[in-house]
Amino acid sequence: MNFTLSNKPLATAKADCLVVAVPEKGDWPESTRQADEALGGFLGELIKSGDVTGKNASTLSVPLTKQSWPRLLVVGTGADSDRSAANFRKALTAAVGQLKEGPSKQVHLALTDTPITGGDDETSEAARLSLIGRTLEDQLYRFSGFKSEKAPALKLTKVTVSATGTGKALKDAFDLGLATGRGMNLTKDLGNTPPNVCHPSWLAEQAEQLAKDHEVIKTEILDEKQMKKLGMHSLLSVSAGSAQPARLIVMEYRGGKAKDKPHVLVGKGITFDTGGISLKPGEGMDEMKYDMGGAAGVFGAMQTIAETKPAINVVAVIAAAENMPSGTATRPGDIVTSMSGQTIEILNTDAEGRLVLCDALTYAKRFDPATVVDLATLTGAVIVALGSHATGLFSNDEALAAQLTAAGERACDRVWRLPLWDDYQSQLDSNFADMQNIGGRPAGSVTAACFLSRFTKDYRWAHLDIAGTAWNSGKAKGSTGRPVPLLVDYLLSHVGK
Repeated sequence: MNFTLSNKPLATAKADCLVVAVPEKGDWPESTRQADEALGGFLGELIKSGDVTGKNASTLSVPLTKQSWPRLLVVGTGADSDRSAANFRKALTAAVGQLKEGPSKQVHLALTDTPITGGDDETSEAARLSLIGRTLEDQLYRFSGFKSEKAPALKLTKVTVSATGTGKALKDAFDLGLATGRGMNLTKDLGNTPPNVCHPSWLAEQAEQLAKDHEVIKTEILDEKQMKKLGMHSLLSVSAGSAQPARLIVMEYRGGKAKDKPHVLVGKGITFDTGGISLKPGEGMDEMKYDMGGAAGVFGAMQTIAETKPAINVVAVIAAAENMPSGTATRPGDIVTSMSGQTIEILNTDAEGRLVLCDALTYAKRFDPATVVDLATLTGAVIVALGSHATGLFSNDEALAAQLTAAGERACDRVWRLPLWDDYQSQLDSNFADMQNIGGRPAGSVTAACFLSRFTKDYRWAHLDIAGTAWNSGKAKGSTGRPVPLLVDYLLSHVGK
């Protein structure tokens, strides 16, 4: 797909389809006025007839005759006063959805001058271009490599986006959006790949390929023998029942100064989760291929960083394992010693994500990190609390929590902070070990985060529970690519600081 910016007058734009915005309440953007003038007042007639209402994310595709463009796509963008970045993204998503299924090969998108409410970081032209670029890549994504009959190629081959200029700042913003979208698509590819293909060793191979594709990435893979030598018995207890060996995947990007402490991303990479001996119900278990959504999100963020090459240091640590029941699997009641030296009584083998993460978080300490952010499809309880709209956020640092929250708002990839109070820690008390790996049904997401917090006392840390946001179920089943936009925005906010 060819994406480009243009600052030429709209009347001279050559395309099979012109896309313009019409608000439900508010003034027309300049591009819409220009289009209406070129079309002899045709847009105004569509509004008078009621064919166009301007309701946010509504669309109308109209074939034209004897006009500059064979087709016009009108997108409703709601009221000016209600047009947040998130609502603007909904309108963009609707527009690209129409283009994806439409007949046009070359499209001109005149939506950049639609105003957005919010702070300067969200309302600038650069921010809008970044969001447009990201949405284009995200919404044009398809995953059909495992079907015997290949899906026909999209007719759409080129998208030109109107901008006030084509200078470096605007181009960089648009390119960042496209790169973020491609990072999301890598995350989706990894998540959607079936678990008979996507196992820990295969995931490690993808990290090695990322390093081959981007010389700024350095990858190291630790096998089970190396992990055992490091004392990662908690992580290894999860892979004990599987024929697929665990892997610890480390990727480093060093774009900042040598003395700059890196920001570390830690991803849960359970490539399939049966629950182990604490077996899950069969219904819906196929979706447990998405239990490596945290690892997939880290991959997507690292690819975006590798493409955009910011002046910052980033390290990724991924704990990859498959959780299976067998004669060698860990049992409820087993006690293991983590890399930190703390002992864990495993009462439920389906609470395995925290068992791999705790050793990965201990390993992260060796990088002397500026911050550590882990992301994991950790608990069903967070879905009960927040649904699929917001990622659960926990942190031992107020400033870090605020930075992630702000990044989520800017990126339309929101988080909601949940408590990490000491009051909950007693739910993890064990009669036989330093802690147990579950805290009972009450506050399940909180006690899971409390468990992780016991391994992160030496650095600034945040935990993102993405169990509700990493994938969609039902007819629209598939990885969402979240929280790549949040992570990219958060990391780039530290450039130059």
